[in-house]
Amino acid sequence: MAERITIKSQTQLDKMRVAGRLVGETLNLLEKLVEPGITTYELNHEAEAFIRKNGGIPSFLNYNGYPASICTSVNEQVVHGIPSKKVKLKDGDIISIDCGAIVDGWHGDAARTFSVGSIAPEVQKLIDVTRECFFLGAEQAVEGNHLVDIARAVETHAKEHGFGVIREMVGHGIGTHMHEPPEVPNYVDIRMGRGTRLTEGMTLAIEPMISLGTWRLVFADDGWTASTADGSMSAHYENTIIVGKKSAEVLTLVQ
Repeated sequence: MAERITIKSQTQLDKMRVAGRLVGETLNLLEKLVEPGITTYELNHEAEAFIRKNGGIPSFLNYNGYPASICTSVNEQVVHGIPSKKVKLKDGDIISIDCGAIVDGWHGDAARTFSVGSIAPEVQKLIDVTRECFFLGAEQAVEGNHLVDIARAVETHAKEHGFGVIREMVGHGIGTHMHEPPEVPNYVDIRMGRGTRLTEGMTLAIEPMISLGTWRLVFADDGWTASTADGSMSAHYENTIIVGKKSAEVLTLVQ
């Protein structure tokens, strides 16, 4: 972690917009490639090639020893699934892809959960609600609010639909480091208080991780992959945003 929360200048924010756009474009590419039969290794290969071709560096590769350029978390895997030639997607799966890129020293970070072929209606609802949780949280990312306002918006919407909110993984500040202060939780705990007061020019990665069942996690022997403890499906939706005076700007969503 960097030592303190940083407020970015307009020049710095412009650089983050470039990095964020590249991440968004990479995820758009991967969405088109996700289909039954493709391996997570192939998705990783395509993502890394695209990022490098467009002047970026995959920020996940070798980060604290992580061995790939994207995270590919299938079904009950919440985050940090490692791409593999052995993992072939099949009809009815869902896959959460987390992607980061560095351009000119500045980071973008985002995640999406994609369906593979035909999925159950309740799983599609999970994906949709997780996405909605992000946007409700991002609506609170305005000057004068606090981190608890983001957390409350995410948690309230997920719980209204009976879903679990992952607690052990949180969002984060972002800039010249992929992970900077502050941590951005997706749930409210009275011990947290109101959290940091938000200021225009802060940059955050807001990332709801929501499950059909428990919020509790178990970790694989690979040291990275986190899955729901009850084996329930999980979805992940993340974007890098700029805190604004009246509304947040989303940097990693490219239409």
